[in-house]
Amino acid sequence: MSKERLKSDTKDLTLLGNQNTKYLYEYDPSILETFENQNQDRDHMVKFNIPEFTSLCPQTGQPDFATIYISYIPDKRMVESKSLKLYIFSFRNNGAFHEDCVVTIMNDLIELMDPKYIEVWGKFTPRGGISIDPYVNYGKPGTKYEKMADKRMLYHDMYPETIDNR
Repeated sequence: MSKERLKSDTKDLTLLGNQNTKYLYEYDPSILETFENQNQDRDHMVKFNIPEFTSLCPQTGQPDFATIYISYIPDKRMVESKSLKLYIFSFRNNGAFHEDCVVTIMNDLIELMDPKYIEVWGKFTPRGGISIDPYVNYGKPGTKYEKMADKRMLYHDMYPETIDNR
């Protein structure tokens, strides 16, 4: 891809390369930005591993910590990673249950970029001796990705990996 084409495709990004980043302390999906998928003719999976996710318990106000995994097959748009980082940071003072955080992240990303497929998995550190690992996915209705989502949900975590970060 030529530098000129890349520059024109990313001209609307306001955060990438910005040295005056403002960190938000309240949940804000409007911070998310996208750019055009340059490989729309080929399915490919994009995975983000976010090991420093934090939010607050809505009942106690205590902090919750997790690693969030986001995997998606883009269609026309892709999420820009710095905006994703700032969006994830905006959960820091947000009071929400683990399950709600994971579903909210997925729903916001679906609305933002309309991917072919997406899954979000939260691996929260234990509190009170119990860890909660919510998983949610979505496949575009009426496509093979909808079937993929159904199958991945049915077989999700049947053979869990070794957890070594808790």
